[in-house]
Amino acid sequence: MMDLCDLTPSYIRDIAPYQPGKPIGELQRELGLGHIIKLASNENPLGPSPKALEAIKAALPEIALYPDGNGFELKSALAARFSVARDGIVLGNGSNDVLELVARAFLGRDTSAIYSQHAFAVYPLVTQAVGALGIAVPARDFAHDLEAMIAAIRTDTRVLFVANPNNPTGTLIPGPILHEALKRVPHHVLIVLDEAYTEYLQPEHRFDAVSWLGEMPNLLISRTFSKAYGLAGLRVGFGLARPEIIDLLNRVRQPFNVSSLALTAAEAALGDGEFLERTRALNAAGLAQLAAGFRRLRLPFIPSFGNFVAVKVGDSARIYQSLLRQGIIVRPVAAYQMPLYLRVSVGLAEENAAFLAALEASLHETA
Repeated sequence: MMDLCDLTPSYIRDIAPYQPGKPIGELQRELGLGHIIKLASNENPLGPSPKALEAIKAALPEIALYPDGNGFELKSALAARFSVARDGIVLGNGSNDVLELVARAFLGRDTSAIYSQHAFAVYPLVTQAVGALGIAVPARDFAHDLEAMIAAIRTDTRVLFVANPNNPTGTLIPGPILHEALKRVPHHVLIVLDEAYTEYLQPEHRFDAVSWLGEMPNLLISRTFSKAYGLAGLRVGFGLARPEIIDLLNRVRQPFNVSSLALTAAEAALGDGEFLERTRALNAAGLAQLAAGFRRLRLPFIPSFGNFVAVKVGDSARIYQSLLRQGIIVRPVAAYQMPLYLRVSVGLAEENAAFLAALEASLHETA
């Protein structure tokens, strides 16, 4: 008798599941360690916004009720913040959910999607999950080669994924360059501009991609509350686009895809400007601290515009395991075709220092 699993589409069976950063609890169980520093998943070391915590506490008595499936209050806050209409916003269970909605609505068999080499692993994953062809365009110096990506567009291409800043490399395409390039993308291709790390940009690097929505009918901007806003555990993100695009995404969206606590916390976090500024300042100092440490250790690294840095350590698998034994969790990125690199998230100053000390010990240990 044929195994039921053998009857599933081959493109599903061939998917390599997404590998998240190692959880703290798992390392504690494996090695019996007490204190562990996790710098693997680009989380906010300050934790969540205090205003978000207050909002969650106030909302707890109502968790027996289903959330607002349309997210009216959060959408209203986002609409006011970005000067867009509520029907131009889709909410997701994290921004990953928004990416999956895009794939389900716009991709399928006999279509293709384009993304860069060394870009977020979810782009090829959601593309393959719907039977579409993924086209990975070689990067240039670990960054998106926009000209090559546009040249790779075919008649069957329906989605172009662009991460800015990019994960896991941390590279940034300057706003004016990105703007001019995206204007040349054919209108039969949906541009998904993934700005999960945009809140970390310093003033001299910021630009307003939301203002491009009026001139680019095929643009969707994806953002998240998981990173700078410190709500990774609640899973809430959003997409901004023309109402007709959002309408299609809502047709494949689960009715209650964002929980009531996530909706409430995200609305409160959005209004906590002081927390966001503290997050930016801590991140800028942390990036400088890590960069100085890598230079002292004579390790090449990719200058980052996110809240993480990819550093070239050589035998990354051995260094990674050595760091784990010292209670430090970072992220291997061999699956991103970067086998000599590790990605480390920015932590608190003392966590960054502990990581650098452990890294130096690991380098000596494996030299």
